[in-house]
Amino acid sequence: MKGDAGPKRSPEDNGFSTFLSHPLSSFLAAFRFLTLVPVSWKSSDDGRFFAASVICFPCIGLLIGLVTSALLFPLTELLPFQVLAVVAMVLQAGISGFLHLDGLADSGDGLLSSRPRSRALEIMRDSHTGAMGMISVVFVLLGKYAALSALDGTYFFMAVFFMPLAGRTAIVLSMAVLPYARSGRGLGRLFYSEDCRKTAVAAFLFCTLITGIISFSYTLHIISAILLTVAGFSLWCLKKLGGATGDTLGAVCELTELTTAVSIVLIFQAH
Repeated sequence: MKGDAGPKRSPEDNGFSTFLSHPLSSFLAAFRFLTLVPVSWKSSDDGRFFAASVICFPCIGLLIGLVTSALLFPLTELLPFQVLAVVAMVLQAGISGFLHLDGLADSGDGLLSSRPRSRALEIMRDSHTGAMGMISVVFVLLGKYAALSALDGTYFFMAVFFMPLAGRTAIVLSMAVLPYARSGRGLGRLFYSEDCRKTAVAAFLFCTLITGIISFSYTLHIISAILLTVAGFSLWCLKKLGGATGDTLGAVCELTELTTAVSIVLIFQAH
């Protein structure tokens, strides 16, 4: 999620309560922001519903996981799981327009720099990616590939299914525990509201419920991966930047997807 400029949000949009009164519009705003799927119906109203759309982020992650798994399943007889791991990564990153990887790259440049807070935020706003950003992306992608390629069968598809759900849930939780770091306008600010904590509770319960329904034995590992990643990364962002930006929200999504995949590897190894 880029932390630059964005359209103005209507004062009508106050998050959770707006979602309750306009659930479809809130869902569509989230769907259009988090995916490249061309759905234009009522797109002109999205500015009103950005904050309300946050509660739908885990649901969008769930859909991404379902679609990716469905597309990959027929290929299991044709391709080894090492190749399927690459295909899964490309599909899941591509369907979001590489939005979160872009945030990871910018966050790497800012957080890994030795510059003070104000300069680190300026570096993250720069559209050019530096060495630290590239290194961050490479290491996270290598980590995802290593984890996915270590799995097979049901374990592989569980990882592919749960990673997007966990990543989008982490975004919502991060917004609940971190203030927005920039003083001016930014795309990330459009998604903040006074209802961030209510939204985070609802998103967390949704993720826990879905995880428990699909596989109760996976729940503790996946929830732990989400909470530990959000807690650790949030502390780093708070110390370095004073809060979150659109870029760091994208970064926590990518990092949580990685830790979720690793948590499923631990389950796989235990069996």
